[in-house]
Amino acid sequence: MPAIHWKLEVNTLTVPQSYKMRFVPNNNLGTDDIAAGMTEINPALTPELARASITALLQTLQKNLLNGNHITLDDSLIFTISLTGRLDNPDDQPPPVAECVNVRINPTAKFMKNIEHLATLEREGMSEKLPLITQAEDTSLRLNDVLRSTDVLQLNGERLAFDPQQGNGQCVITGTRSDSIVQTQFGPISNTSIILIPTIPAQDNPWNNEYIVSVAVRYTAHGTLRTGTYRRKLRSPLTVPLFGHPHPPETGILSGNGAAALVSVTGGTASANELLRIQAVLDLRQDLLLFSLIDMKEGGATGAAVSVTANGEITLQGFSGSAVTSLKIRVNDFAALKELIRNDYSGRLVDVLEVKTA
Repeated sequence: MPAIHWKLEVNTLTVPQSYKMRFVPNNNLGTDDIAAGMTEINPALTPELARASITALLQTLQKNLLNGNHITLDDSLIFTISLTGRLDNPDDQPPPVAECVNVRINPTAKFMKNIEHLATLEREGMSEKLPLITQAEDTSLRLNDVLRSTDVLQLNGERLAFDPQQGNGQCVITGTRSDSIVQTQFGPISNTSIILIPTIPAQDNPWNNEYIVSVAVRYTAHGTLRTGTYRRKLRSPLTVPLFGHPHPPETGILSGNGAAALVSVTGGTASANELLRIQAVLDLRQDLLLFSLIDMKEGGATGAAVSVTANGEITLQGFSGSAVTSLKIRVNDFAALKELIRNDYSGRLVDVLEVKTA
């Protein structure tokens, strides 16, 4: 049985960028094609008789829909009229028929169950051959979307292979505020994976710690470079120095490419140096942000969440086993932070903090 073909397309309506499945028809069939298929199922039908039966069926459906009937064919397809139109007052006249009358054709549950049972999917190649990065992982921390110059970064995806010595491709890391660097320190490179020790470009401010990674490949000797960009931003860890001192320097965190930090660490208490994370989660229903400290493993220990609805200072408590018992932060621009998290980070923004007590 032939498969249902589909291809991957960029979904331009989502931020950050995501992808969607697009159905690719194998053929475009008309009435004669369906009539021929009917004769294969029922040899007693001639093509002419099958075509006449289709015409009679369509005319009968139309007549009954005009009579205001609801039609179910052999527990397979449902034909019905649907009405759309706004009336400001109960005694208003409806809009013209052309503006409010629609015909809906829906499958029944039984029909869909048979389709789901028998269907197979087959993915087609992208219409333009492009590198596709689906994951970026810091292999030392085992965290996605973290970029640290002392660790190995692994990019996974499709159509990624190139040879840096031959000059038929490159990997570039770009700061969202300033500067970009073509990468040179690679491990194994294949179609599905690139291993590298990243060289991270410096940006204007310490809190500008988000980066974009892209891969460009020339697939033929004289072809043009085709670039694929990872849809998520990578973030480098931020150092919080002199933690616990009476007057520590403020550290900007949880920010984008702006000239001012959206959030600042202003103080706290710790018994030793520690690597931990801070997260801000957007709650759209209540229009607030939830801040908390979390450990270095996804799904691991978490400190109590503190809700924030405006600019101001809050204190976050550490999680069980953490050397950091409290962290004081100040939200400098709540509106801009909320917009950044919603538009660029799918509702959750996380920074790795390297807390140093000396």
